[in-house]
Amino acid sequence: MAKKEVALVIFEGVQALDVAGPLDVFTTANGFLPEEDHYHCVLVAASTQRLRSSNGMWMVADFTFDQAGQSFHTVLVAGGPHLPTTLPDAAMSEWLRQWGVAAQRYGSICTGAFALGHAGLLDGRTVTTHWLCSEQLASQFPSARVEHDRIHARDGRLVTSAGVTAGIDLSLALVGEDYGQAISLACAKALVVVAQRQGGQSQFSPLLVAGRASETPLGKVQTYVMEHMGESFPVERLADIGGVSPRSIARLFVTELGVTPHEYVEGIRLDQARNLLESTELPLKTIAFDCGFSGPDQMRSAFQRRISVTPLQYRGSFRRV
Repeated sequence: MAKKEVALVIFEGVQALDVAGPLDVFTTANGFLPEEDHYHCVLVAASTQRLRSSNGMWMVADFTFDQAGQSFHTVLVAGGPHLPTTLPDAAMSEWLRQWGVAAQRYGSICTGAFALGHAGLLDGRTVTTHWLCSEQLASQFPSARVEHDRIHARDGRLVTSAGVTAGIDLSLALVGEDYGQAISLACAKALVVVAQRQGGQSQFSPLLVAGRASETPLGKVQTYVMEHMGESFPVERLADIGGVSPRSIARLFVTELGVTPHEYVEGIRLDQARNLLESTELPLKTIAFDCGFSGPDQMRSAFQRRISVTPLQYRGSFRRV
């Protein structure tokens, strides 16, 4: 093997952890590898003047886009809070089209996917990003196949990750591809990453966040459902909890959360079931009833319909050992 050159693209307002997380994974991996196999990481930006990250930390790129004219092993674009709403950076887009795709693999951390989209690199590809921005990414780049609830995704040489800390998960996965899972696991332990999440696992779900003041009708419903998951929740019951009519509660779910009451409740049950499948050895029947499904068959149907795997397949892939 040979040293692997890794380029991470940064910009004014970049998310600091989108940069530090992957860099720490790759440099930590070097401690478990012979010197000739080390990762060599560099930062690339429009200039080598210092840039202020989203948390106020200063960063300085090693190379400008003009200077970084070479084929890298891996090219990743970091994300930033304002990236989804800022105008495309023409120099960045041109560099990604020329040198990003020339890499053995290329991709993004968090909202860096928007930079790839501006460069025309998401068309027809399966990608993911931070759950707060996934709908916007799908709307802005309709030719992309956006996976709204994945930690990271791979489509050929293109890799993308969900928000912020998911960049660590993606980088650990890339180390595993390069040098095996033993090295990846050693990095995770060294970085005190408790559980290395794989790509198909759920992001931190918006369904599990009340997101509304508890005294509002929708807030009352969300809080109650999450605290009484094993109960039955027809729309009439949800309306009673919220103190409004069935028609009103249905409208509130659709207009404020973008889902029907049934989709919301099922999503809550599914998320909890996934957590239990990952972290416990409870029988499927127990998990189904604890999460409010009528039984294992209904839970299996929800899994296959929403994430295209059975509960057993999910547990086999993501059980934390």
